[in-house]
Amino acid sequence: MQQPLLGAEGLDYDTFPEEPPPSPGERTRVGVLQNKRVFLATFAAVLGNFSFGYALVYTSPVIPALEHSLDPDLHLTKSQASWFGSVFTLGAAAGGLSAMVLNDLLGRKLSIMFSAVPSATGYALMAGAHGLWMLLLGRMLTGFAGGLTAACIPVYVSEIAPPAVRGALGATPQLMAVFGSLSLYALGLLLPWRWLAVAGEAPVLTMILLLSIMPNSPRFLLSRGRDEEALRALAWLRGADTDVQWEFQQIQDNVRRQSSHMSWAEARDPHVYRPIVITLLMRLLQQLTGITPILVYLQPIFNSTAVLLPPQDDAAIVGAVRLLSVLIAALTMDLAGRKVLLFISAAIMFAANLTLGLYVHFGPRPLTPNSTMGLENTSLGDPEQPLATPVSCLTLVPLLATMLFIMGYAMGWGPITWLLMSEILPLRARGMASGLCVLVSWLTAFVLTKSFLLVVGAFGLQVPFFFFAAICVVNLVFTGCCVPETQGRSLEQIESFFHGRRRSSLH
Repeated sequence: MQQPLLGAEGLDYDTFPEEPPPSPGERTRVGVLQNKRVFLATFAAVLGNFSFGYALVYTSPVIPALEHSLDPDLHLTKSQASWFGSVFTLGAAAGGLSAMVLNDLLGRKLSIMFSAVPSATGYALMAGAHGLWMLLLGRMLTGFAGGLTAACIPVYVSEIAPPAVRGALGATPQLMAVFGSLSLYALGLLLPWRWLAVAGEAPVLTMILLLSIMPNSPRFLLSRGRDEEALRALAWLRGADTDVQWEFQQIQDNVRRQSSHMSWAEARDPHVYRPIVITLLMRLLQQLTGITPILVYLQPIFNSTAVLLPPQDDAAIVGAVRLLSVLIAALTMDLAGRKVLLFISAAIMFAANLTLGLYVHFGPRPLTPNSTMGLENTSLGDPEQPLATPVSCLTLVPLLATMLFIMGYAMGWGPITWLLMSEILPLRARGMASGLCVLVSWLTAFVLTKSFLLVVGAFGLQVPFFFFAAICVVNLVFTGCCVPETQGRSLEQIESFFHGRRRSSLH
């Protein structure tokens, strides 16, 4: 077994000697003061993820309503409904691309606040929509805001959090996104579709108000030469009774060693491109596990695999499992470590996808003669679609395997990939590279979502699941060979490791 990447000893790694550890009583007192301020700033930021999760599943209750709308300007065909659902990912990709510039131009906090403009505009367009173009534009704008916050929030949270709680706080963006989705599902039972869009404005406005009184990232402020403001920000985050001089000096030394702008020649330096390549591959592999198409086509998949599941129960079951799994990840990330959870997550997803593939290939058939045709013809939100009739207790397998997959994803490859993205990227390239990661992630999600039905129609429903299972094996190998263990390390220690590394591979 390879030693953890950041567990190496030697002069190259031991760049920042640690101070003598404080007494347990002092550590507890200081930790409470630190965490109160940091938790408040984190909550203000991750409200953007709440909006992201809310907007992502907005189509779930809206598409059925619009498919049966009597207004010809708002009536959706199956093709239009598919675009209404998937155009969000194109907007998110554009938001990630914009984050490559805004993250470093405006700073992390202001970029998150800026996302409120397209988000609020998008919800207003959908609330007052009188034609398909308003729905699509509103959907794309909320996707743009989601992609922008997805790139900026993890960076902001990681840069304000102390190492002891950075793992737990790094899981909060995913946790809040799940809360946002659950809130949409709950409100969808009570409110008409236009009022759902109006309700989406509330977390956006709350985020703006709270972030306006929160400090910016000390690391960003130091990179702009605003040293006094950075010291005040760090002192506020850590508490008035905390001595922040040592931590501030480490951050300041790290920032001063780096120029404000990175040239393309410098980007070819191994200590710069290696962490960027790792994060890009993690975002790509995360999507290739199949999370987006499985969530988007969940009910059609169930309809095509001989299982009886009322549509109104899907969201509650999936949401509860996702929420529980993200909570497990948040509580164990700073105890078990990142790599252990990634291994467990990939192994669970592999078992779940392989089980689904084998069940579709060898298991009982639904009433429809061809299960793939049933999936192709199933509307994403049509509750009137005929359900398959289960023939034995074996038909519980698709539901259990899907829940297992969601659990595996949400406790590892969901939140940890975002956290590692914000931890291992070099400060100079953090804004640009995080935006690039979001761009790659959502472009991959769009391609998978749009091609899923084509693959199912041509080769059968089992083929995508076998492909996803194979990707999970790649994830296991990639985690063991390339992913660093960052548990308990400061961002400066992580970056100093990549600076000191001379060998060609990462272990």
